[in-house]
Amino acid sequence: MKRALVCGAGGFIGGHLVKKLKREGYWVRGVDIKPHEFVPTQADGFRLLDLRDPQSCRTALTLSDGGSFEEVYQLAADMGGMGFISRAECEVLHNNALINIHMAHTAAEMGIPRYFFSSSVCIYRDMQPDEASVTEDDAVPANPDNEYGWEKLYAERVAMAYGRRYPMQVRVARFENCYGPEGTWTGGREKAPAALCRKVAEAEDSGTIEVWGDGTAIRVFTYVDDLVDGIFALMHSDLDGPVNLGSEERATVGDLVRTVIEASGKRLTVKYVPGPVGVHARNFSKARIASLGWKSKVSLREGIARTYPWIQAQVKVARNSAAHT
Repeated sequence: MKRALVCGAGGFIGGHLVKKLKREGYWVRGVDIKPHEFVPTQADGFRLLDLRDPQSCRTALTLSDGGSFEEVYQLAADMGGMGFISRAECEVLHNNALINIHMAHTAAEMGIPRYFFSSSVCIYRDMQPDEASVTEDDAVPANPDNEYGWEKLYAERVAMAYGRRYPMQVRVARFENCYGPEGTWTGGREKAPAALCRKVAEAEDSGTIEVWGDGTAIRVFTYVDDLVDGIFALMHSDLDGPVNLGSEERATVGDLVRTVIEASGKRLTVKYVPGPVGVHARNFSKARIASLGWKSKVSLREGIARTYPWIQAQVKVARNSAAHT
């Protein structure tokens, strides 16, 4: 039985990745600074550790029988949606740099054979809607839109440098706007799909919701089941270097809003207001991940149809709890 360590297992994608690895027959240890907020972990062991500390990284990677992990998945990060990223630049740069430097260094020193790093398409520059798709190599010369992207780009190079010096196979995926059930949906760290599902769920029928920007920004939204399948495929491939990982379906923020409202069955008015939106558009080549036979299977409409009821249920629970306090 292969053994895997998932760093960030208390988070949204990490929690789903643990379940994916268990389905594949792995023994899994999860590590995070906090337990999962919504579901009990399916990991065989879960450690509460602060991976900004190098000794915590060593503890995470140490097995009681003296053996070692065959695979390490590094998803731990201080992150959130545009609202959080735009106001927490120092925390993002400081905390994530420490985590990524210490984890890559410790994993390499301890002889981990395969190491996955979760990067982001935030490493790319702002694009215009009609620009041709860019490849992974087009990230340099670099001009990320935010500090989260700058740190991710640096962390990619850290991981790959250790992969060149040590016998550690490094795989890097640049995630594109992942969403789905069991993710943060309130509190300021939620991303656009979850935030909009919450706003719609909280709104009365025939009411109004506010949305940042003007609705024209273009994104790719990737359902979490597709994403973890892509992570697994990439980890077991021979693709060196960063790989764009996301759906081929492009949508405006306005399209996303309409899709969420449709899933709710409500009639709502949308009011666009000033707020942190991020880049105008992004359009990336998926040729490298497609070469492994991977492609996203869940459309935005289907993914929101799965996600909205879960967030709607969370809103109902929160309201009932508030009513009894």
